[in-house]
Amino acid sequence: MIDPLEKTHSTASESIKAVAIYEVVKGVGALLGAGALWSWHTDLEHWLTTATGSWRHTFGHLLAPQIDSVVSIAQQASKNWPVFLLLIFAYASLRFLEAYGLWRDKTWAYWFGVLGYGVFIPIEVYYLITSPFDWFKLVILVSNLLIIIVVYRNMKRKGLI
Repeated sequence: MIDPLEKTHSTASESIKAVAIYEVVKGVGALLGAGALWSWHTDLEHWLTTATGSWRHTFGHLLAPQIDSVVSIAQQASKNWPVFLLLIFAYASLRFLEAYGLWRDKTWAYWFGVLGYGVFIPIEVYYLITSPFDWFKLVILVSNLLIIIVVYRNMKRKGLI
């Protein structure tokens, strides 16, 4: 028999908790990246050259476009550290906020997740079609689509849509 109090205090499904954990990992990753860049920002060009050279020596061209993109972002960020760090902390805060909401089974977090991931799907498809094929971009697209499907199905199951 189901306890009526248990029914009114619903909990997130395991799939939603997995999405919440993924959001926490993204937030922690952003903060770790910001910490690393802040630690090495005084000698950023030397560090980037060394790290890129080591990566290419070890892994060849694996993820080369992503590495080049990170290097470019870091170089741009070095021109205005306070703004860049503020953006990273804002991004991490959004990831943690969404993770909290999903874990606590909050309606707003479901909508935030579907809209937050869904807005990038057309952009990801565009770059996948117009750029040379890249497995990393395909994995990101598929991952985001899976997250949208998981969150959408849970929204439907809960009667939110």
